[in-house]
Amino acid sequence: MTERGMSEPGKHNLAVLAEESYARHGDHPMVFFEGTWHSSTEIAERSARVAGGLRELGIEPGDRVVVLTMNTPEVFVSYRALWRVGAVVTPVIFLQTPPELRHILEDSGARAAIVTPELLPLIRAASEGLELAVIVAGGVEEAGVVAYESLERADPIDIAPRGDDDLAALLYTGGTTGRAKGVMLSHRGLWESGHALHRVGESQGNTRWLLPLPLSHAYGLIVVISGMHSSRPQSSVLQRWFDAKGWLELAQEHRVESSTVVPSMLQMLLDQPYQDYDLSSLRSFGSGGAPLLPALREKAEEAFGVTILEGYGCTESSAVIAASTIEESRPGSVGKPLSHAEVIIAGADGEPVPTGEEGEIWVRGPGVMQGYWNDPEQTAATVVDGWLHTGDIGHFDADGYLYVDDRIKDLIIRGGFNVFPRDVEDALLAHEAVTAAAVVGRPDAQRGEEVVAVVALHPGSRATPEELIAFAKTRLAAHKYPREVRILDAVPVTSVGKTDRKAVRSMVRTSEGES
Repeated sequence: MTERGMSEPGKHNLAVLAEESYARHGDHPMVFFEGTWHSSTEIAERSARVAGGLRELGIEPGDRVVVLTMNTPEVFVSYRALWRVGAVVTPVIFLQTPPELRHILEDSGARAAIVTPELLPLIRAASEGLELAVIVAGGVEEAGVVAYESLERADPIDIAPRGDDDLAALLYTGGTTGRAKGVMLSHRGLWESGHALHRVGESQGNTRWLLPLPLSHAYGLIVVISGMHSSRPQSSVLQRWFDAKGWLELAQEHRVESSTVVPSMLQMLLDQPYQDYDLSSLRSFGSGGAPLLPALREKAEEAFGVTILEGYGCTESSAVIAASTIEESRPGSVGKPLSHAEVIIAGADGEPVPTGEEGEIWVRGPGVMQGYWNDPEQTAATVVDGWLHTGDIGHFDADGYLYVDDRIKDLIIRGGFNVFPRDVEDALLAHEAVTAAAVVGRPDAQRGEEVVAVVALHPGSRATPEELIAFAKTRLAAHKYPREVRILDAVPVTSVGKTDRKAVRSMVRTSEGES
């Protein structure tokens, strides 16, 4: 793998994939956004010019460039342009605090960041003192930033050769402890994962999609790449950010056939007067990013007359491992492993367990990450002899369907976004009254999981749950801060003095009627 300089062309170059897709389908309506259709020709021509502008700006093959934007057509343009110039797409969800974003900027060594205007204050606060070119899409012309439109005035450039194993994307994920780690994904890994997902969806025949998910998320990224493999022209209706009423209006107006969602979105749609809209064109939802409660799936399928296709993956697997199809969909299951992924359920001894028994889900194949950026120790612990140890507990049934039963790690997934207990605990422990804290996820019909904290106070100190929630809110991204804090005499610990998360979970869930 080379991080700078040119390497031999690879057949899995994602810029080549984008160009082949355009050549195959020609000019067609590609992206609808806020009242305007953007054609495939427009996207292709803009990306070739922006790639030229990036090169003039000094971006070279292997350079990391952060994409920190709301959903806009410029995301489609930027991904294609960055791969065309040979750069490494570094997508970042905008739900970040300045310290969280600064860590990503510093750790990745990003040369530039592409942002939308509303996120300019965030990038400025996070990048103070760093040598970072800030590129703003959306008509902003001011000192200290580069207008996206100025890049489009450059001459188009040819695709920079990149090898199959060269980096295409660097996505940051936190695990259950420590700071966010950069997941290194190659051109071939993303190409193969996108192709496998495309093969699963091809039989549905859908050509018009509604995309409310952040395209800067691993799930959104792989959906974009999957669309490049399609044998039919694809049209995407794009939401800047999900809102249920707007989703229903767009689905009706554009006769949408399918939409990629996380479970919390389904609940919000059900809370709307969806019966007032003509949604007869809908065939399916693709659901991922968080556990889907069976009751929610049943309710949504009945309400919208669709099949909900559950899937499973993680950032370290290029977003996808298994997925359901219209023909093979089983409630409670995330489907069967995709064609590019070899999956086993491993016992404590590292050997496959019998069908039906639980164990850790291991996956091997081209989609597995090349490793964690600048972290060989954690890489060696996570990918062993080519097998990615997901940290998830699951099992296969007799027909080969995969079920994800629990997580070994303490990761909380709230509304499709990862929340790491230690981050929340550290924020609460910064309060002068708090002496101990433990954070767990509680099953939640709308968000998949909700963040709940239990804390103990220093003797003689006072603090209310509302005060502690407000305190944490100032230190954590919007999806991370606890929505509930309980004050205890003491936080449960094990016999060796470690936080007893099992006891905390039992306490939280029992009081909510959970068994």
